[in-house]
Amino acid sequence: MSWRRWAVIRGRAVEKQFDQLKFQLKQQTGWLGPIEVLPYRGYASPEALFMKGRVLEKKGITRSSVNDTIGTNLRNMVRRFASAEIPFARVRARFGEHELHAVADEEGFFDLCFELAAPPSAAAAWQPVEVELLWPKEEEARVQATGSVLVPVGARFGVISDLDDTVVRSRATSLFKVVPITLLNNAHTRLPFEGVASFYRALHQGGGGEQFNPIFYLSSSPWNLYDLLVDFLDVHGLPAGPLFLKDWSPTSIQDRDKHKLGVIRTLLATYPELPFVLVGDSGEKDPEIYHKVVREHPGRIHAIYIRGVHNAEERDTAVRAIIHEVRSLDVEMLLVPDTSTAAEHAAENGLITTEHRS
Repeated sequence: MSWRRWAVIRGRAVEKQFDQLKFQLKQQTGWLGPIEVLPYRGYASPEALFMKGRVLEKKGITRSSVNDTIGTNLRNMVRRFASAEIPFARVRARFGEHELHAVADEEGFFDLCFELAAPPSAAAAWQPVEVELLWPKEEEARVQATGSVLVPVGARFGVISDLDDTVVRSRATSLFKVVPITLLNNAHTRLPFEGVASFYRALHQGGGGEQFNPIFYLSSSPWNLYDLLVDFLDVHGLPAGPLFLKDWSPTSIQDRDKHKLGVIRTLLATYPELPFVLVGDSGEKDPEIYHKVVREHPGRIHAIYIRGVHNAEERDTAVRAIIHEVRSLDVEMLLVPDTSTAAEHAAENGLITTEHRS
């Protein structure tokens, strides 16, 4: 075992002990604030239903508006990252007649997996899951929340899309640019690329214009930003979909490439009969990740769209080489300067209707 891995493992143990001691101290002194259960958007197959969530002390974050000041945005962001998790909280979840108990990890995250005796009802694309806190108990009221699970009925294909610098302008390749963009803006002032919302709605509706193709959003951003990103999608008219973010614990050892690749593998395994469209950008490793997906899952990828990000010539050359290799596997990967170019290709290949070309 390398010294770095040993340090990470040891650090995780120390972090776990610290979090437990902090929580116990708050309980004993009465400093533990009101608790909330945050269910994240889940997804379902005919055989199973999956949802993730977190149990935290309430953070006092206000819903963003177009009139919020930089100071308000910064205060909300500080509260997001200063969140106090409830380690090893116990929850009960209900989906229809199904019931499930789960225990959160040391960071307050819990995972639900309902094994279904029959496929979920096709009556609604989004269906509710009730989650209730069992421990620690609030003295004055029950702590519960309702989450939503995506049931992709009538889908012809799925879409897996990166968020940063693919949908939302983030400047993720520059630490000095991404930090102020993240800290000082909100769902209204962070902007999508031109044409993205209409293109994603067209993919969602499909070539016939009446489909319900699920869109799954990937990001290396931490789960602390979940509410901000959900609001961003809503404010700018992008289709709702499950988000897959990361735990930014100080001792988290999963890098962003493994995170993205792992999520894509999971989704392809969950929907084995469903082909996918992949969307990303050239700023980081999306082309390399998608290339690996194509090799591992022949025949499963309809098309890949890579938004060009300003990079050094060496990076552009590497991306073009990947595109050539992907095309040799009979999958079209396009390096596009804007959304309209991707929409033109999608329309020509029957993925969206021609009137949605932009």
